[in-house]
Amino acid sequence: AIHRFVRFDAEERLPGTTSIFLSLFLIRRYTKLIGERRFFLGNGCMIDIVSVDFAYDRTPVLCGVDLRIEPQTTLGLIGPNGGGKTTLVKILLGLLKPDRGHVRIAGLSPQQAVRRGDLIGYLPQNPQFESRFPISVRQMIRLGLVGRTGLFRTYSKQDLDFVETLIDRVALQEWSDFPIFQLSGGLLQRALIARALANRPKILILDEPTTGIDMRGQRGFVDLITRLKSELGLTVIFVSHDLRAVTALSDRVACLDVHLHYHDTPHHMPPELVYSMFACDLQAIGGGAGAAYLLGPFSDVIDLIPVRNRHPRCSTYWSRYLDR
Repeated sequence: AIHRFVRFDAEERLPGTTSIFLSLFLIRRYTKLIGERRFFLGNGCMIDIVSVDFAYDRTPVLCGVDLRIEPQTTLGLIGPNGGGKTTLVKILLGLLKPDRGHVRIAGLSPQQAVRRGDLIGYLPQNPQFESRFPISVRQMIRLGLVGRTGLFRTYSKQDLDFVETLIDRVALQEWSDFPIFQLSGGLLQRALIARALANRPKILILDEPTTGIDMRGQRGFVDLITRLKSELGLTVIFVSHDLRAVTALSDRVACLDVHLHYHDTPHHMPPELVYSMFACDLQAIGGGAGAAYLLGPFSDVIDLIPVRNRHPRCSTYWSRYLDR
């Protein structure tokens, strides 16, 4: 490409300053692409987290976290409240810098990856926006293209066409011209996912996306993300407390509670680890149907616990079980 430009410059005789700046731009652009190619060929992972520590006011939140996420896989990130899941997501988004260690996303730092615009899509847990704002579903999804516009640049036809394909893929065709405040919670979530994907990212980060959604909606969500991942070649990070959704959607699970306690396939997770991660939630709801719903595919472990020790007010229950 640089050779073709130099030949064009010689024929057209561009001004010297223009020639220099365009040459530097091309060299920088292709050097970045070559660096990313070497990263993928040599490292084989989309996200590489190495020995990351982080603390708030000397209170450790992450300690020695090592995690590698391969391209086009789904990682389920689980753990108790205060275990560091949100902090790790903020580090991936470039909002926080680790105290020690480093993070590389496609060979770039998190800040560089976010500035690039087409690497990371993010769906927050509780998106903050004015529900009565007079904007249609299609217009809201197009807001995801904001990084592709500029002072003298508007949306390209390819970008607008891709938004239309996203609307079809999330099944919002008949709702695309409706105001966003007329959407139900499930439909609004689909629109927000489409907005996160409008810039064609390679990575999609979902923070507690199944909170407040019933069983039917959760099944629909899992099917939607699985299909989008396959069609768009996405790498998905799925932060959740819902073990049912995590095991149904994820190729691998990472259990985070300050330290990384487990990183493997969901069905190899030790039962003791499941209980230690969700002890507070289980104590709050007790045993029986509530615990079975929370534990999902791990609910059969409840049968291993003596009935007399399942009462949520039994203060010695967890120490007895974990000591065994």
